[in-house]
Amino acid sequence: MRKERQPNILWISLEDTSPRFGCYGDPIACTPNIDRLADGGTMYRNAYSVAGVCAPSRSAIITGMYPTSIGTHHMRTAHTNPYTPELPTPYEAILPPYVKTFTEYLRRAGYYCSNNAKTDYQFAPPLTAWDDCSHSAHWRNRDKDQPFFAVFNPIITHESGMWKDENPLNTDPDRIAMPPYLPDTPKSRQALARHYDNLMVADQAVGRLLEELEEDGLTEQTIVFLWSDHGEGLPRAKRWLYDAGIRVPMIVSWPGQIPAGQSTDRLVSLVDLAPTVLSMAGLEIPAHMQGVPFLETDLADREYVFAARDRFDESYDMVRAVRDRRYKYIRNYYPELPYLLWIPYSHQHPVLQELQRLEDTGALTPPMKLLLQPCRPTEELYDCEADPHEINNLAGEQAHAVQLSRLREAMDGWRSRYGDLGDMDEELMVRLRCPEGVKPTAVKPILVPINAQHAGIIPITDAHVEYSELTKLLLHTATQGASIAYTMEDGDIPRWKIYNGPIQLERGKTLVRARSVRIGFCDSEEARVVITIT
Repeated sequence: MRKERQPNILWISLEDTSPRFGCYGDPIACTPNIDRLADGGTMYRNAYSVAGVCAPSRSAIITGMYPTSIGTHHMRTAHTNPYTPELPTPYEAILPPYVKTFTEYLRRAGYYCSNNAKTDYQFAPPLTAWDDCSHSAHWRNRDKDQPFFAVFNPIITHESGMWKDENPLNTDPDRIAMPPYLPDTPKSRQALARHYDNLMVADQAVGRLLEELEEDGLTEQTIVFLWSDHGEGLPRAKRWLYDAGIRVPMIVSWPGQIPAGQSTDRLVSLVDLAPTVLSMAGLEIPAHMQGVPFLETDLADREYVFAARDRFDESYDMVRAVRDRRYKYIRNYYPELPYLLWIPYSHQHPVLQELQRLEDTGALTPPMKLLLQPCRPTEELYDCEADPHEINNLAGEQAHAVQLSRLREAMDGWRSRYGDLGDMDEELMVRLRCPEGVKPTAVKPILVPINAQHAGIIPITDAHVEYSELTKLLLHTATQGASIAYTMEDGDIPRWKIYNGPIQLERGKTLVRARSVRIGFCDSEEARVVITIT
């Protein structure tokens, strides 16, 4: 789907949110603005993250690549292992040299790209990623008539919002139905009621953004995506590869271009977001991207989505999952481990505390005991239509041997095609990319004049130079895969542009500043020159 006019694109990115919206059929949810967005667009019922936690998931979203293929699969890469304290702190993922944030391609094509304000990509966003990445970032800060790609990240639905809160509840806990694998106690219901309250607040934020689009007369020219980075922050949901942890809401609205008031069962992975946006902007999708543009009507539907679980904070793990529209296959690479690992942050959750409190009371049902098992099966297989909570493991049943074999093969093919750095010890991976714990630094760019006299042969080495004829300026970096950010502004917070080709200089005096940047590298020393053309 390509359009001559570049559309505006608005992303509304929620945190830790499963499809608990009215438009998805939830009778408790109070989400009128999200429901209105769905009424005007298409709702995806089979959208999935590539991980059950934010940083690996967001690394896939911003690059269009699976975390397991680029080394962003552990939560988080900025991590100090107490057993190897000599490793760099923090360690930022160093990606293959050709990998960019996809927003860089949009900026090169003339888009104004803003992010308000969460990143959490497993690496610091480079200067070339955003025109503005701050709590004041907004499409309204762009030049008039410039197309925009704007991201807003309401963080109110984060799992920590289910923890103790002194505010009175708006959602009645007695109306809450807990999943069958979690204890149904007053404390549990109160925690989930708080989440419904937070979804109401997030819905209000969505409403404000839609109102601002309307105020600016941009509704008809703007594609709106609403999604969550992974599933809700309940035990056996967040951090896990069951649907509660990776199934996410996805709504896309574009008046007159995308069917309104419809839903689809088409499989979508969040790794597809980057190529989809590039496609909607009419841009070529880089060959290294591993997602597919899901709004393209002439492409075959996905057959599978894939997800991974690796280290969380202090505790290592390795689990892989593949799902089609009906079946889910999970492979546990450490079957000797219990399900509940020591992850102190997650143990603050009141529902998990209830599960552990009731463990020895005889009050837990078999589904509630699933997370308390001292070890795991090597393989898990679920019929997600008949068993949406993924409680009945079918991996050992002969009647499902064909499905098991098919999904095993799909997983092995995915791992073979894209690689899986989960097979590599994390310390070794870090040392290969950060030898001796020294984070690499990009090489300072050189600035080369192009005119009748110099013809792009001799770099500028002085702080001030003067030419008597019109001159273009070529910027070059010797760092493989690095981009160059440049500005003609002075001061500590200039607006950095992306170098796209020789810069035409005007007569008079011009300040030019440039830095080489690459994901996971330290920015280069700044090249700075004042050029006067008489």
